[in-house]
Amino acid sequence: MVREVITYPNPILRKKSKDVEVFDQKLHTLLDDMNDTMKQHGGVGLAAIQIGIDLNVLIINIPLDKEGSEDDGKQLDENLIEAINPVITHKDGELVFTEGCLSIPGFHAEVTRAENIIVEYFDRQGQKQTMEANDFLAIAWQHEMEHLSGHVFIENLSFLKRKKFEKEWKRYLKENSKK
Repeated sequence: MVREVITYPNPILRKKSKDVEVFDQKLHTLLDDMNDTMKQHGGVGLAAIQIGIDLNVLIINIPLDKEGSEDDGKQLDENLIEAINPVITHKDGELVFTEGCLSIPGFHAEVTRAENIIVEYFDRQGQKQTMEANDFLAIAWQHEMEHLSGHVFIENLSFLKRKKFEKEWKRYLKENSKK
């Protein structure tokens, strides 16, 4: 089921998510709904808090083909990452990338993040997993995990860029409230 994506500046996005303790059908339904919602909105990642659920749950699906190269934005089910209670255990390098966010539609900005990370998390069955990620996948992990701690990517912008964003965002909200 497709759920509503909460948009900035809704205070729910500021909530710190809680660890999942029970791996049951309710969690599986949440993961399935998150995937439906992410696909519907054309995202590559989604944190549960973005649909109003304050649990440490995120999904990522980078559009790649079976050989690992970009595939015209098509997301393959076998590339879906479902992560419960994720923790970054290592990060190094630095990469600047232009990011967007389903909770801040229509806005993109350059953000600096770690280029390489190692993440530990649980899958939907409660099995512990470890993943090494680099480049765009590492960026997606860090972006979604920021949501779990109550932050959005615009908080990484410089003071001047943040002020510019706030001005543009107010204009965007005003224009879209008339529709």
